[in-house]
Amino acid sequence: MSAAWSDRRDEVRDVAGRIVEDLSQRGGIALGPDAPQPPGEEDLHSALMTLTREFDAARGGFGGAPKFPPSMALEFLLRHHARTGSEGALQMVSATCEAMARGGIYDQLGGGFARYSVDATWTVPHFEKMLYDNALLCRVYAHLWRATGSDLARRVALETADFMVHELRTAQGGFASALDADSDDGTGRHVEGAYYVWTPERLGEVLGEADAEFAAGYFGVTREGTFEHGASVLQLPDGERLTDAARVSSVRERLLAAREQRARPGRDDKIVAAWNGLAIAALAETGAYFDRPDLVNAATEAAELLVRIHMDQRGRLARTSLDGTAGGHAGVLEDYGDVAEGFLALSAVTGDGAWVEFAGLLLDTVLSRFTDEDGTLFDTADDAEALIRRPQDPTDNAAPSGWTAAAGALLSYAAITGSARHREGAERALAVVRALGSRVPRFIGWGLAVAEARLDGPREVAVVGPGDDPATRALHRAALLATAPGAVVAVGEPGSGEIPLLQDRPLLEGRPAAYVCRGFTCDAPTADVDALTAKLGG
Repeated sequence: MSAAWSDRRDEVRDVAGRIVEDLSQRGGIALGPDAPQPPGEEDLHSALMTLTREFDAARGGFGGAPKFPPSMALEFLLRHHARTGSEGALQMVSATCEAMARGGIYDQLGGGFARYSVDATWTVPHFEKMLYDNALLCRVYAHLWRATGSDLARRVALETADFMVHELRTAQGGFASALDADSDDGTGRHVEGAYYVWTPERLGEVLGEADAEFAAGYFGVTREGTFEHGASVLQLPDGERLTDAARVSSVRERLLAAREQRARPGRDDKIVAAWNGLAIAALAETGAYFDRPDLVNAATEAAELLVRIHMDQRGRLARTSLDGTAGGHAGVLEDYGDVAEGFLALSAVTGDGAWVEFAGLLLDTVLSRFTDEDGTLFDTADDAEALIRRPQDPTDNAAPSGWTAAAGALLSYAAITGSARHREGAERALAVVRALGSRVPRFIGWGLAVAEARLDGPREVAVVGPGDDPATRALHRAALLATAPGAVVAVGEPGSGEIPLLQDRPLLEGRPAAYVCRGFTCDAPTADVDALTAKLGG
């Protein structure tokens, strides 16, 4: 290579130039003028059937080892159940969520999920904890509780939210990217899982003989070990069986206190805009569902950080920041889609219309800078650093693709504002989901979830009334707890001009009222919480 560059530099440059030209001329994803329509009823049913065939009925999840949390597919299944009543869809969610929550992939002491399981049984994780996984799963478990009232789902949603706030929140109010998998094992060596695993001997040192024996049975700690070198990852092999709840709580507290004396895994303090957008949505909703204003406050502070540090006056985002200073990399499509999603969820919970306006700025940028004439989306803006080929990828990885994240935010924003332009952008973007959904639903799960919202409307709920009136708060809560797929919620004083959905929605005979609409065409308003719940399928 060195000789070629020294002796035949012009020839090398010529060959390189031809390679670049060839790559740049290769077409990306093109839908064309006769692009397919967004997924319909048959397409979503076909996606459900494919997931059913791939479902691991014995152990939850889809496929074999390694197993990644299928967050986006689970959200699709929850929405499909809400729209169609499919019990099979709900059973797949419930079984998978229970298996993960009982497994070693979930931190049984401190809450939060590891990145993936190296086996098919969710027993041994890759111990790294990512913000995006925990944000997505927190929201899935909260939505599962909303659909079923499951105590396990409630516990895991709250523990995961608390993990994010306690372990990942930075001094600036945002959320760090990850905790490392490895840490000092006490001998000066960095070992994966050292912070998390236990042996019967270590249990005895902390708990004493009787409680150590109890904890070993409860958490599946064996002499042989479930991990390496005779150590075990804590799990709940028998589920949350009937036992002495006070004893379990005492054991957990003592083990957690002892674990916190160990050398902690390192933390990547980089703030990634997209992942913080996911966390904002999860914390805002979880805080609202379970009457935890501290979680809503944490979501609000993270959103304020993104506006203050990541976002400029033109609605352009920086992808990352560190210690309160924005990085030099421009935001990519997933940043715009996920941050807009977070802002819209925060507005639904708080009633603050400023977050709708900020989301609009971001989504206008998506339409003007990331969207081709035929509605396809690019991962980078048209004025970003030039690459050989401008990237496009509509498939989900560990988090929603930028393409489907943007489609979801565009659809929600259109429902809140009545914007036909944003609705059209969402529907054109969803065309690719029709092409992929029935074949690879695990890798287009968020697009399928957005398509469920589109088929349902999505429903638009406007709650009007004084903010300090208990009747307003009751209607607002009922709207937030609705299971209607992708339903959008706006709450505010009568005549509020901040959020278009609230305009021209008067009180009902002087009382707080709720309007349920599709395409800004509304049913008769109601002041009755039960009637609202019935309208929304809650």
